[in-house]
Amino acid sequence: MSFPRFFQHNNKFLTRIDFSSFLSLLGLDFYSCSSFNFMRAINSFFGIRRSLALSSSVMSGGKVLTTSNINPNVITMQYAVRGPIVIRAVELEKELANGAKKPFPNVIKANIGDAHAMGQKPITYIRQLLACIANPVIMETDKSIPSDVIENAKTFLGSCGGQSAGAYSQSTGVEVVRKHVAEYITKRDGGIPTNSEDICLSGGASESIRNVLKLFINKNDAKKVGVMIPIPQYPLYSATLEEFGLGQVGYYLNESSNWSLDEAELERSLKESSEKYDVRVLCVINPGNPTGQVLSRENIETIVRFAQKHNLFLLADEVYQDNVYAQGSQFHSFKKVVTEMGAPYDKIELASFHSVSKGYMGECGMRGGYVEFLNLDSEVYVLFKKMISAKLCSTVLGQAVIDAVVNPPKEGQPSYALWKKERDAVLASLKERATLVEKAYSSIDGISCNPVQGAMYAFPSVQIPAKAVEKARSLNQEPDFFYAMQLLETTGICIVPGSGFGQKDGTYHFRTTILPQSDLFKDMLTRFTKFHNDFLAEYK
Repeated sequence: MSFPRFFQHNNKFLTRIDFSSFLSLLGLDFYSCSSFNFMRAINSFFGIRRSLALSSSVMSGGKVLTTSNINPNVITMQYAVRGPIVIRAVELEKELANGAKKPFPNVIKANIGDAHAMGQKPITYIRQLLACIANPVIMETDKSIPSDVIENAKTFLGSCGGQSAGAYSQSTGVEVVRKHVAEYITKRDGGIPTNSEDICLSGGASESIRNVLKLFINKNDAKKVGVMIPIPQYPLYSATLEEFGLGQVGYYLNESSNWSLDEAELERSLKESSEKYDVRVLCVINPGNPTGQVLSRENIETIVRFAQKHNLFLLADEVYQDNVYAQGSQFHSFKKVVTEMGAPYDKIELASFHSVSKGYMGECGMRGGYVEFLNLDSEVYVLFKKMISAKLCSTVLGQAVIDAVVNPPKEGQPSYALWKKERDAVLASLKERATLVEKAYSSIDGISCNPVQGAMYAFPSVQIPAKAVEKARSLNQEPDFFYAMQLLETTGICIVPGSGFGQKDGTYHFRTTILPQSDLFKDMLTRFTKFHNDFLAEYK
């Protein structure tokens, strides 16, 4: 396709050519396109386009909003979990569905923590509660619905406008759910008081995290606000910081001690970034994503002391708090630790996040989550609630799932036995797979994997031969991206290269979930092992 043809049709190029053609226009091949090089090429290309944009737009009556005048941060932000490799995986699925012959029968998406997509069954209590709230008539007609489900559904609807889940809730969420969240946190943290007014419900934890980070955008300051995030990190953070024009300040987790956090590394990271950024925020993910570690109480106290010493706002991403597997590991909430440490640490500003997408629930598509604030300035909180009110409210059915999680059946109630059986079975299966994944990958030549103490992922280190690194560089790819793309094309297994999460120079990793059910995991491991051995043989 010629350059002039790309620009005709009133700039409607993105609707007239497919993604592969677009990459060709940028001088890239689909199979040799890392996220980094794609963004570098596209930025260079749009730099050329900008010089033509104004005259072209005026002369042709083109679009007001184009890629030459859109917010540039939207172009440069990246989200590796759904990047080029995942795009290709979706294409492969379509090709297989259309009868294409591949060296594998199906695509295995081990790239994302979507439990239900990987075969996990919904928890009966959650779905029964949702059904009653969405269609209240079944509480009268379906005699199989347990009485405690009906009671809880009526309580929820009683807090909704017009007693309907179709009504807007308060911007901070349905009041009775916020009260139940407060009771849940108090029980979890051993009786530490929780005020429901400090809790805001949201469409998943991600929405709350983005809402809180948005508060730190201040273009009037001479320096960008810096936000400290772990490396490796969940790409929500790097993507959001780029989109919001905030500064990314990475601190490395210590792989040799199971991805723990060293105070010296925090100090190094802060010191080296202080001239460039006004560092005001420290993010912690516990249990870890993508690294699967569970922070010890001692490690959390070190983090809290560091935050207090440098007057940092703490963001605690705790969405995997139910997912702790390793013997001797235990989840400690930052709120509990901060409170129990006493003055001056109990005055730290803290935002803690939880979600219905993980844990034993796996209700990713329902989009339910919350943030709890501790010690937030009261005037700032008023402004925060004003900001989120512009979006009216999060989905009310998502809020209903939050309610099911924080206010589950009680012992002695009709739903309790089945709820406990299903919950315990899911968590036991995840624990078994966490051990299986670690042992399986560590047994493969050239791969090492730390214990998966918690969360839903392993982050193995892979030794990529020098010839393979050289081949990847010749294609302008990161070596682990090259490895992951070859794995996908050869086996149908979709993983995320470590370069999408951040890693120390000279090391290579990939993230894979522990979610595939047993039979699928065995199939995946067989495919993976053969590919890896063949890859080493080819590039030795």
